[in-house]
Amino acid sequence: MSDSRRTDAAAVALKYERPKDPAPRVTAAGRGAVAEQIIALALANGVAVREDHDLAELLAELEINSVIPLPAFAAVAEILAYLYRLNGATAAQERSS
Repeated sequence: MSDSRRTDAAAVALKYERPKDPAPRVTAAGRGAVAEQIIALALANGVAVREDHDLAELLAELEINSVIPLPAFAAVAEILAYLYRLNGATAAQERSS
């Protein structure tokens, strides 16, 4: 985490398995050093990371393995759509290389 980020910032990992899950689930959440570890693990495993402070703060309050609440669904759906597009673009680039 760079010096420009807040040391108490939150990070949240989500998992969504269609059709098994009705909505994405929180699989990890933490602040400070734990948040840094979540981000580092995601990046090390090729998982795209998107920064949204307000959404991370909201989701970090949820219990692990809980489904995201309806008020957060639109924001999470927007982020998932972005990540799916990003992953699709990356896969297409790798195929054309």
